[in-house]
Amino acid sequence: MKRYYTRACNFYYGNESKLLVNNNKSIPLNGNKKISFDHIEIISRTLKKKISVKKINSLTKSLRVQIKIDLKKIRAKKKNFANLNFLKVPNLMGVLNLTPDSFSDGGKFNIGNKGLKYALKMFNSGANIIDIGGESTRPGSKTIDNEVEWKRIEKLIKSIGKKIPISLDTRKSEVMKKGIKYGVKIINDVSGLNYDSETINVLKKYKTPFVIQHSQGTPEKMQIKPRYKNELLDIYDFFEDKIKFLRKIGIQHNNIIIDPGIGFGKNLNHNINLISNISIFHSLGFPILVGNSRKRFIKEIVGKNDTKSRIGGTVASSIYLMMQGVQILRIHDVNELLQGVKVFKEMIK
Repeated sequence: MKRYYTRACNFYYGNESKLLVNNNKSIPLNGNKKISFDHIEIISRTLKKKISVKKINSLTKSLRVQIKIDLKKIRAKKKNFANLNFLKVPNLMGVLNLTPDSFSDGGKFNIGNKGLKYALKMFNSGANIIDIGGESTRPGSKTIDNEVEWKRIEKLIKSIGKKIPISLDTRKSEVMKKGIKYGVKIINDVSGLNYDSETINVLKKYKTPFVIQHSQGTPEKMQIKPRYKNELLDIYDFFEDKIKFLRKIGIQHNNIIIDPGIGFGKNLNHNINLISNISIFHSLGFPILVGNSRKRFIKEIVGKNDTKSRIGGTVASSIYLMMQGVQILRIHDVNELLQGVKVFKEMIK
């Protein structure tokens, strides 16, 4: 049977969405009446077709069955975990790199108490969770020793790991185990759990929530002519296969987040296509995280209007992602992003 994918589209937000849902004219995303949709796009490797949800019953039986399975996952309410509320869109994951060489803030917070102060600042500004990393995985970066990575983050994690929600950005199982011991709530592995074979056993043993991020290649070489047959569907298949594997080895919980990995083995066209069609990933049935903050795609679009902070491009892309129902945004400038979101939400009440 031909493989089809279902992308929810034509979204509504706020009071308009609630009214449409109450009148059975749109379908709520994840049980949230404040964001809903009334069309789907049916996608295969050879075609795309957008239809109203009212016309689903007119499709062939085999296609209708596939789409209804996807819609069940899209509609299902998500269970909250790690201080993330999936009826609140978006949740914010504040970025804190305690590295000398990260692409945007390397060397800025790895001295003295600067990291601690910034973590508290982001949390007090409204971040749901703080993502702490001790190893840069920017394009061209090289791996570092486990002990070096842990030494960079140890003090901060020990001091606040059980006080505020922390996500640990690492590819290494030994670093994960130490972080979990001191209260880390989420493991965020940019390698898609592929870098360290022991990672799976750590996550299975501790039952810690985790992010599966897609990346093509390693940070050292991932931006050297990345290629896909179809980046949207290839990455969807990656997640689907990974989830099947995790279930097979005994990880049955649903405290899993998927991240398409903007900028990790993708060129501008790949990134834009992923962001534009991000709602396809809702049919996997898990919360979506996107790391769009300050990314290179902003520079590649705006050219001479680029700035180091890229706040304008981050806010614009974040609001678009929010309107596609993305549940978590990984953000450097928490206060500024929340300012944009609050103003936007007020405009569409």
